[in-house]
Amino acid sequence: MSLVELFADVDDFCQIFEPRWECFQLTNGLRQRKREAGLSLSEIMTIMIYFHQSGYRFFKYYYQNHVQKYLKGEFPGLVSYSRFVTLMKRAFVPLVFYLLAQRGQCTGISFVDSTPIKVCHNKRIKRNKVFAGLAARGKTTMGWFYGFKLHLVVNEHGEILSFQLTPGNVDDRKPLPFLFKDLFGKIFADKGYISKALFTKFLQENIQLITGIRKNMKNSLMELENKILLRKRSIIETINDQLKNISQIEHSRHRSFANFLINLLAGLIAYARQPKKPALHLVPALPPIVC
Repeated sequence: MSLVELFADVDDFCQIFEPRWECFQLTNGLRQRKREAGLSLSEIMTIMIYFHQSGYRFFKYYYQNHVQKYLKGEFPGLVSYSRFVTLMKRAFVPLVFYLLAQRGQCTGISFVDSTPIKVCHNKRIKRNKVFAGLAARGKTTMGWFYGFKLHLVVNEHGEILSFQLTPGNVDDRKPLPFLFKDLFGKIFADKGYISKALFTKFLQENIQLITGIRKNMKNSLMELENKILLRKRSIIETINDQLKNISQIEHSRHRSFANFLINLLAGLIAYARQPKKPALHLVPALPPIVC
């Protein structure tokens, strides 16, 4: 997506969202001066989202060597990098609602998985002060890490349906009631989501949670269609890989928890705005032939 198209869409959203947002903000009753920043809210959001589409790995380098050099015509009110970092916090709430507006539609076939978001190397856990009391140690098949878990639900078209961020030590099954809210149909997951209680609970809510079985479990029959789709669960692993290596949602250079969340939201939005996403391209089954 081009910069102009991205800004046009974000600006249309902000024109509707900002007046409504201001109506719900609380004040202390005192008269306050409202100073306009050099950049509008839509411009701040556009610069942040466009970073995750630009191919740059460091936001500071991207802002100082790309935005300030080549995008002055598009953003005439550009501010210094330190000032922009301060203005970023204004975009947190609008980014949340804008991301919610970019979610896909549930089709009845979904995939759920979690991915670790490391905030520092394991050897520097005790020295990390930015995420003290927020991040936690967790373990995956790749080993121990310190940070958070990003839980995602996507459909077969690669569109994000639901998401949640938790500390790294949270069980993958705990966020499922929140993630599956308003969903229906079949949801495919790995063996870490096996739970008889959750399977029964979701089945009553018109949701069928389908997972593989562990080696110490009894084998059970499974429909061929479900077995094939369970093997296609790699689609969500591909999405997690793109979020980390293309959208840059994971790095260890954060200096505040707020900016960490903003970077994560902007990365998810950048992925949701991709014109081409990992997809299964399922062919609908043909109706039976009646003679």
